[in-house]
Amino acid sequence: MKKIHLLILCTLLSILNACKKEKTIGVITEKAMVVSAREEASKIGSDILQKGGNAYDAMVATHLALAVVYPVAGNIGGGGFMVYRNNDGTKGALDFREKAPITAHKDMYLDSLGNVIENKSTLGAHAVGIPGSVAGVFEVYDKFGSLPFTALIQPAIDLARNGITITKKQANSLNNATERFEKVNTYKTVFDKKWTAGDILKQEALAQTLERIRDFGKDGFYKGKTADLFVKYVTELGGIITHEDLEKYQAIWRTPISFNYKDYTITSMTLPASGGICLAQMLKSIAPYDVSEIEHNSTQYVQLLTEVERRSYADRANYLGDIDFVKVPIDSLTDQKYLNKRMESFSWEKATPSSEVSHGKILGYESDETTHYSIVDQFGNAVAVTTTLNTGYGSKVVVKGAGFILNNEMDDFSSKPGVPNVYGLVGSKANAIAPEKRMLSSMTPTIVEKDGKLKMVIGTPGGSTIITSVLQNILNVVEYDMGMQASVDQPRFHHQWLPDVIRMEPNGFTKQIKSKLESLGYEILERNSLIIGRVDAILVLPNGQLEGGADKRGDDAAVGF
Repeated sequence: MKKIHLLILCTLLSILNACKKEKTIGVITEKAMVVSAREEASKIGSDILQKGGNAYDAMVATHLALAVVYPVAGNIGGGGFMVYRNNDGTKGALDFREKAPITAHKDMYLDSLGNVIENKSTLGAHAVGIPGSVAGVFEVYDKFGSLPFTALIQPAIDLARNGITITKKQANSLNNATERFEKVNTYKTVFDKKWTAGDILKQEALAQTLERIRDFGKDGFYKGKTADLFVKYVTELGGIITHEDLEKYQAIWRTPISFNYKDYTITSMTLPASGGICLAQMLKSIAPYDVSEIEHNSTQYVQLLTEVERRSYADRANYLGDIDFVKVPIDSLTDQKYLNKRMESFSWEKATPSSEVSHGKILGYESDETTHYSIVDQFGNAVAVTTTLNTGYGSKVVVKGAGFILNNEMDDFSSKPGVPNVYGLVGSKANAIAPEKRMLSSMTPTIVEKDGKLKMVIGTPGGSTIITSVLQNILNVVEYDMGMQASVDQPRFHHQWLPDVIRMEPNGFTKQIKSKLESLGYEILERNSLIIGRVDAILVLPNGQLEGGADKRGDDAAVGF
């Protein structure tokens, strides 16, 4: 009998040990951390922090490094958003989103019959919005920077000049884009070759552009030689951006969206980023349910989140746009009573077809290739930045003589109300093209607090899937008590109202769950190439240490000390 008991005890111990071994824990640091799409960029940001710089110094250095080491989305020819929280609890947001050129108009992508011209808003010089990244970097540096700017940009210059080592994933990405680089540009760019892992990519023209930014500040990009090269090449390719467009560009400080979810305070980006409003809608719609009692990624869990997402994206399509141009009822859209009413048509028994879900009726008025990085410094400041060229390598236009890739952000406008963009998102007049207007985005840089203390810094690329990826990772941590890396590793799913399908990462959900969802009336899209977001996040642990969540779907890495 004793032998049986001993055997049972040994078996239980081995099971417990196996469970312990299986627990995924990300990089842990004591004081500071940078998590980004490439280890080189994360290390450069971390090195700046070790030299006594703050989170904003690290933001500048990381952003510029990503423009070199991660050309698919890191950029100086794109734009983005930053949400920050200082160690004293003050919070804010910066909008350095691209803008439409002065001569842009609502019908610029339509033919004589009023139909959308294929690829005109996604490929080539007509797709380019006025870049905001360099202006954003200087807004941050001028307000919060502490180290000399030259020290922050020099690592990126050195990387561009000396070369970066191409990873296997990067080689595949570049090779997939070769044909489009060749189609768009009038010369052989540095990206035009057959790439293999281990190749060295040197970008001398980009190094010289970064040197002009180092030497002349913001004017080193928006004026002078860089601006001349920019405008000349875009004009050569038939685009409409002028020197006046570049000189007039300004990044804007905005008040972020802030709301409570149970015991947590969530701070996220406001319009023209739709992420904050949609995240507020989704979490507030989920709040009445006892989520932690629903099995994670089960049929019921997928069903609840899908129905919440469906309703939020329907509102996004109708109401949201640049708040400098259109009046958006933010307070009404995030009101708990309104959201509860939106969920009244939800039933556990069947799917609610998107054809039966329009935008909500409110009582009155009161953005697939992106990259995100999260930073927490040794002083307790936190920065969440999402930046993009829009789709992979943006418009594929590489400015001749200047070496940087231009965005194709104009596709994020509604070229025609009700006609989907490259991500399948539809829009209305609220997001119609207008001169100097900022296009609607899905970017969702977010900071989470609990009891007045920093809890999490999070964001992701992924086009229309950004918001739902951030949503699921917040729930993973606050409802299911996951660590940051374990959360990031979880399989994800997405619904955006139209098209009316649940997109699921392959091999992440059982056949039983998928069959049950289909029996309830849900259509599922699952394919091998489907990746939903590349989340890069930082979690503050109960003992004050930091855990990084660096997404294994890419070459992402957490570095700190």
